[in-house]
Amino acid sequence: MKAEQLTCDYLIVGSGAVGMAFADVLLRETDASIIIVDKYAKPGGHWNLAYPFVTLHQPSAFYGVCSRELNRGVIDKTGMNEGLMGLASGAEVSAYFDSVMQETFLPSGRVQYFPLSQYEGDGKFTNITGGKTYDVTVNKKIVDATYLKTSIPITHKPSFTLDDEVDFTPVNTLTQRVRGHKNYVVIGGGKTGIDTCLWLLSNFVNPENIHWVVSRDAWLLNRKNTQPLSDFFFDTIGAQANQMEAIAQSTSIDDMFDKLEEAGVMLRIDKDVRPAMFHGATVSEAELAALQTLPNIIRHGRVTHVGKEALTFKDAQWAMPEDALVVDCSASALTNLEIKPVFEGNTITPQTVRAYQPVFSAALIAHVEAAYDDEATKQKLTQVVPLPNRDIDWVPMTAAMLRNMHIWGEQPELRAWIHNCRLDGFSKIVHGVAKDDMSKLQVLGRLKAASQPAMGKLMEYMHGLKASGKLAS
Repeated sequence: MKAEQLTCDYLIVGSGAVGMAFADVLLRETDASIIIVDKYAKPGGHWNLAYPFVTLHQPSAFYGVCSRELNRGVIDKTGMNEGLMGLASGAEVSAYFDSVMQETFLPSGRVQYFPLSQYEGDGKFTNITGGKTYDVTVNKKIVDATYLKTSIPITHKPSFTLDDEVDFTPVNTLTQRVRGHKNYVVIGGGKTGIDTCLWLLSNFVNPENIHWVVSRDAWLLNRKNTQPLSDFFFDTIGAQANQMEAIAQSTSIDDMFDKLEEAGVMLRIDKDVRPAMFHGATVSEAELAALQTLPNIIRHGRVTHVGKEALTFKDAQWAMPEDALVVDCSASALTNLEIKPVFEGNTITPQTVRAYQPVFSAALIAHVEAAYDDEATKQKLTQVVPLPNRDIDWVPMTAAMLRNMHIWGEQPELRAWIHNCRLDGFSKIVHGVAKDDMSKLQVLGRLKAASQPAMGKLMEYMHGLKASGKLAS
């Protein structure tokens, strides 16, 4: 079968959140023609396969595409997120991206969308269902919006072995399997494990019957400090000032984390357990309190085998409770931690240029592509902020984020764009401070005064980590 010939300015591979945020900016800021290719039947990427009770773990105002609101300005009035900005459910996010495609992208006449299609490289892709092939002539750039390779529970292959007789489920089918069990063994200490434990608690499972297997404890972020509303100025911008001061005043990495915890920036589940992981997960204070009611947290490292009678670890075994359903929450959200240049020849590879915000990052990268011509300038403005895994990875991540913010601040046009981008959130809070509001101006003064000393301390810690071999040079 001869391939159908297509032509476009930009070929975007992936219609997940990153690809959609990138395409949205191109559509608004250029007259380019765009082809979007994706393996799923609908836009939204991994949200097509999300577990039923998943929600965003940061406010919806930080998510989606620039041109269309997701948050609706809702403040939750009940539940463990009460008093904070709403967190869209997986179903809401999936419907949102479908609406963006059907109501904005396709009616523009400049976007062609090919779902259920496998990209094969070099501008070629094949429809999964009918086998029809396409060959695209790309006038400008190919955008690989799949590079971060999100891992999700339903398609994740566990790293441990499993006996056939074990009552086992990925988290996606937990709601169908939850009945008739006395105990629940949740494997995974990340956001999915947190979500699962909280869901079980909210559905009246006794804390004593939840057994949470945590290979590494994590430092968590206080969600109260991520609220992009002026009413939360002292929580959000105040937390940023506290963070810079904690770094600047610290004497070691451990002391820095202790000071961040004392300042309310970092949280942990058990004060007696030193976290070794940081993935950027956020929790509310009510959620943290709920997790702290769990008496059975199993800390023996990674599970190597799940048997009917016991869990096996590298150096330990743990007896399985009676009538237990084992829930796999061990998938890691982002699996490709290798960094490559965002702009490289005729390829754009969106990655995080601001910590915790992949969609803002994708939107900013698209704006840089649209607004700047010089390749060196594009690369300078889009230096990658490395994704964290270990606790110490917070150091290079934060240093890279501060570096980018400094570089962006030297570009008046880019500063203005960030201020007007709804995915940014905090710029409007800062710019909205009245000139006679001394209490808020004092916070901004603290933030400014501590930023440079904090950056110096982070560089000192990075040098030490590299010298010890804990961080790549």
